[in-house]
Amino acid sequence: MTSEGTMSALSDAITRSFSAEELDRPAMSPLRALGRRRLSGVEVLAQSVATTAPAASMVVLPMTMLRNASPLVGLLTIIGATILISLIALCVTQFTRRQAAAGGLYSFVFQGLGTRAALTTGVAVLVKYLGSATLTLYSGSAALTAVLREVGVDVDGPLATLAVHAAVAAAALAVLVRGARFAALAILAVEAGSLLFILALTLMPAAEAVTPPAEPVTAPHGVLYVALGAVFALAGFESATFFGPEAKRPLVTITRTVLLTPMICGGLFVFAAWAAWTGRSTTIVDVYLHGTASGAPTLLVVALNLGLACSWLASATASSHAASRLVYSMGVERLLPPFFTAVHRRFRTPYAALLVIVLLVAVASALLVPSPVRDTLRDVVRAMVVAAYVLVAVASIRFLRRIREQTRGVLLAAFAASLAGIALLGYLVVARVVDADIGAPAVIAALLSAGLLWHRRLLRRRPGDLDRVGAFDHAESDDVLPGAGVFAPDAHGNPVLVAGRAPPGRGHRGGSSTDAS
Repeated sequence: MTSEGTMSALSDAITRSFSAEELDRPAMSPLRALGRRRLSGVEVLAQSVATTAPAASMVVLPMTMLRNASPLVGLLTIIGATILISLIALCVTQFTRRQAAAGGLYSFVFQGLGTRAALTTGVAVLVKYLGSATLTLYSGSAALTAVLREVGVDVDGPLATLAVHAAVAAAALAVLVRGARFAALAILAVEAGSLLFILALTLMPAAEAVTPPAEPVTAPHGVLYVALGAVFALAGFESATFFGPEAKRPLVTITRTVLLTPMICGGLFVFAAWAAWTGRSTTIVDVYLHGTASGAPTLLVVALNLGLACSWLASATASSHAASRLVYSMGVERLLPPFFTAVHRRFRTPYAALLVIVLLVAVASALLVPSPVRDTLRDVVRAMVVAAYVLVAVASIRFLRRIREQTRGVLLAAFAASLAGIALLGYLVVARVVDADIGAPAVIAALLSAGLLWHRRLLRRRPGDLDRVGAFDHAESDDVLPGAGVFAPDAHGNPVLVAGRAPPGRGHRGGSSTDAS
């Protein structure tokens, strides 16, 4: 642009700023209470990666692979699961490039499939994060108990177990309430230390006197459980989407994180599967299964359990963190009681939602003593993960077609991911029924129906609340220069940006929206 053109554009902007009318009340984002534009890319990535518990998964996945399938088949299955999750991540980025929402997948599915599918997704995602936090808190507390037992601290008995769970939950709650940045950095430090240790131990040559690892079990649905284990290990990459309003550059940062997390964690899990295939994970699997009985020194057993405890507890904290944003978003939309919208004045965290979530997770993890209950919960959580991913993949197709921005590559990825997810979910339900276990399929069916029943109830009693679904972060009046955009009231009378530039004399003072649709 020439200097004359630049001066003319500047002159026009100044003229519009003086002629712009002030709004009767300023435009404000419905999610502004969380504190906008605070989290860096590293902090968002830490939240996303920690949710997957990569350090712990690098130990559990090889053991699952060796128990349920041949090493080569297990390796190929984990590679396939990584590709599937990467396709889902590509579908999710179709939304993150255009809007930032504290509701994550729940808000995105609304954009493509409407309120019924959004409420179904909300139930699935909430169960996923609460269940994942419960399972990881239980596993982390068990590993921590093993460490205490090895160093001579008596932690046997229900009271001691309850005390460990309570202490861990209290520490997690304190970290989360302290603030999103503090929580992200604390999670990053804990997970990074655990991951480096597990990587080093995986590469360690096998000791001379160790108990042989568990022989592969010819389970009738072995490949299914390896695939579900890998998908569940990678699930959590989308937790970054819940922090879009709090990211400094939401449309860029969240999109990069959603794409990078499956690549990073998937690479680590494929490496762990390769180590199991080549026998390099013998030491770590043996120490995990047999402890000091494998001939490993006590210090190594303690270090491994401590690393696993840190990874699992970091995942439980990150899962609770993400769930709190979903609950807060539903509270803002009046789908949940307004109690959940309470935000700490100083730390800008939804402390009420965090308190309820951490309390539920702590109580549930303390009750997960019977193995069948854990197995059922694990199957239900995995099913909810797959269901939510199928819905967001289908929603991306509808969304892109609606805004006329579909591309062949993205559509093919969404179709492939949807079909694979449906097949995996159907296989899980059929396998459990064939094994004469109808508990998990019944719970799965009930949860998938809960969103539809919730929608029907709202439609009958509070139809106006359905119009509030899909709240996302949008520009406030102070985000851009006066006269740079046109604001108009939405369905609820709140001023929102409806155009990028106002004609001279007709614009309201305002900013730009993060929603490009």
